[in-house]
Amino acid sequence: MKRIMNFTLRWPVLVLTIILAISVYFFMEMKNNTRMETDLDEYMPQDHPAFVYSDSAEAIFNIKDAIIIAIENKDGIYNSETLEMVRSLTGDLQKFEEIEKSDVTSLYTADNIVGTETGLEVNPFYTEVPETQQAVKLLKQKVRDNEMINDRIVSPDETVTVAIAEIGDNAFSQEFYHRLLDLSDNYEDRDHNLYVAGRPIVEGTMAYLGPRDMKQMVPIVILVIILVLYITLRNAKTTVLTLLVVLFSVIWSFGLMAALSIPIYAVTTMVPVMLIAIGVADGIHLFSHMKLYQQAHPDASRQKSTIDMIKNMWKPVVMTSVTTSAGFISLVTSEVYPIKYFGLFTAFGVMSAMVLSLLFIPAGIMTFGKPKFRGKNKAIKESSHPLAESWTQRILHNKKVVFVITALVIALSIYGLQKVWINSSFLDKFEDDSQIVQTDQFINEKFGGTTKLNVILSSNREDAFKEPQVLELMAEMQNSVDSGMQVVGSSFSLADYIERMNKVMHADKEKYNTIPSSQNLIAQYLLLYEMSGDPDNLWKEVNYDYNKANLKYQLKEDDSRSLKAAISRIEKFEDDFRELGVDINYAGSGYKALVFTDLILEGQIKSLALSLVLIVILLTLMFRQISIGLIGAVPITITALLSFGVMGLLNIPLSTTTALLASIAVGIGIDYAVHFIERYKIYLRRYTDKFEVAVHTINHSGRAIFFNAIVVIAGFLVLTFSVFPPNRALGALVSFNMFTSFLGTMTIMLILLYWKKKFK
Repeated sequence: MKRIMNFTLRWPVLVLTIILAISVYFFMEMKNNTRMETDLDEYMPQDHPAFVYSDSAEAIFNIKDAIIIAIENKDGIYNSETLEMVRSLTGDLQKFEEIEKSDVTSLYTADNIVGTETGLEVNPFYTEVPETQQAVKLLKQKVRDNEMINDRIVSPDETVTVAIAEIGDNAFSQEFYHRLLDLSDNYEDRDHNLYVAGRPIVEGTMAYLGPRDMKQMVPIVILVIILVLYITLRNAKTTVLTLLVVLFSVIWSFGLMAALSIPIYAVTTMVPVMLIAIGVADGIHLFSHMKLYQQAHPDASRQKSTIDMIKNMWKPVVMTSVTTSAGFISLVTSEVYPIKYFGLFTAFGVMSAMVLSLLFIPAGIMTFGKPKFRGKNKAIKESSHPLAESWTQRILHNKKVVFVITALVIALSIYGLQKVWINSSFLDKFEDDSQIVQTDQFINEKFGGTTKLNVILSSNREDAFKEPQVLELMAEMQNSVDSGMQVVGSSFSLADYIERMNKVMHADKEKYNTIPSSQNLIAQYLLLYEMSGDPDNLWKEVNYDYNKANLKYQLKEDDSRSLKAAISRIEKFEDDFRELGVDINYAGSGYKALVFTDLILEGQIKSLALSLVLIVILLTLMFRQISIGLIGAVPITITALLSFGVMGLLNIPLSTTTALLASIAVGIGIDYAVHFIERYKIYLRRYTDKFEVAVHTINHSGRAIFFNAIVVIAGFLVLTFSVFPPNRALGALVSFNMFTSFLGTMTIMLILLYWKKKFK
């Protein structure tokens, strides 16, 4: 450290030039290579068994996420103008390079299975737009008579119809997203409203709003931090130097992400706010010390002032930065990529801010001159404020009360902890009154639902899904889940094809809308369909060997509670299917989202445990006593427990965003303990009376910790201006946690240190 310091003092302009050059490099990487990633598949480990199986099933059945465009005519869709719009919109969607022509389904392209004297025919509902009232009426009756289409493509009240375009995972882009929205807008007129929904649209909206939200947050947090810094330091030069440190640390973090081709996820858009709020602490401590030194030594040169600042402050700056990074680095245990990378690059940013504080600030002082602080240039005798003495006396004289209150808080937190639930919903990241949520709700009200759960049934027997008993059980499970759960809107499978074909081959008599009892008859129906229709549609429901089937459920909600409830109902049929030699598995984005929630919970438990262990180890090494390590971990442990308790009590779910809460609280909150313990040990060498030691520690570190907490709280409260509710919740919760960490340090940890007899 001494050599680095000497080099910095001797060649300050060179140090500034090197830092600036590195910052320019990272800035260009960030500018040229930064990309936003919102595809849920890219959030998860690709080698996870559930995802491997799902990817395999998706390949077999061509399972894709769908874009849904709903066309509403409040007077009814059965008129020439609306039907022409359906035809024209379908054609425009099929012209998109990102969409396969056969993957667009609408009333214009849907198959109508009908029985004839010669057998089975599969024809479109219309090839030419019906012009006469009689032709429109005939089309309406065709749709009403077809259970496979009615209520799935046309709403029950016949005022809305949909065009469904399935796209691959790699097809979606911002340019494609905006072309879709423009297409929808161009079709709207006085009689027709269009609504665009589906998971790709939700992901695209997040990709669009995420960077905009970050651009809005960063200027606000910079203004807030400038204000707080100037009030704290009372000097423009120190404010600018400290602010440049945190801005460079943000550029380094995002530049490194871009250089390593790691995308920005929704949650990593908060990294700048984190680093700006956290990184200023080093500058505050450095300049606060310099201010005290200059007041005591008004004639000291800039070199002497800088040397004294670094000599006395580099250790606490390094210690707090290391402990803060440890809290964030623990997030690498998560298998969810956004959380893993958030922890890794926030930790890198914190360490970058530390390095920049110890190099850029001294070099800046040596280049531009030492700051002139307000106040009288005379030595200040150390004395305690009456408030510090009063606080210390109240806490130490009421130890039992403090412990009782702490115990009650812990008990309440444990109660709230049991109510915490995990939510992977993308829609819940938006306001309830936002257009995207309102659109999704509208389509869910009119149709089966925008969230899809794929149930994969498989058997070792070839032609297993031509067997009547297997198909009957499929139909029974569909009816049970559809009718027994409000969240499930509809379902579709090979059984629907067979029931439809059996009915039309018996003159459309409703009593034949069932699974035939003859396997040979089922095989004949399927052969007729393969010959008469488009077999590609059939292969989305069953494989060529008829030993795997894809049963699709549509859900009206995309949260984990709804998905778990549906799966729980499906699992009641597992034993019945097993007796028939059929296994049940799951695939698709809906199921992946559910597995995603389990990974969030597992990662949160691992990261929290790891962060606490790391903190105890680091504190033990820093202060050379394991008891100090344990005492220092008490406030942040209580804070972490309290944060989850509050989430449970306020019904705030654990998501990719709020899953960061505990590690953030531990990483930042431990700084208070480090500063407090370090100052307590210093005063133990000066005073024999432990009460006096406690008073002076509260007076010195307590005040510094308070201002530090104010800076961090002010920075994180900026997140309450975010367009995403989870970000706002995180900002409020972290701010609350900073206050509770501060309070825990000033109460329970003070008592534990006061009781400790020996310090090394």
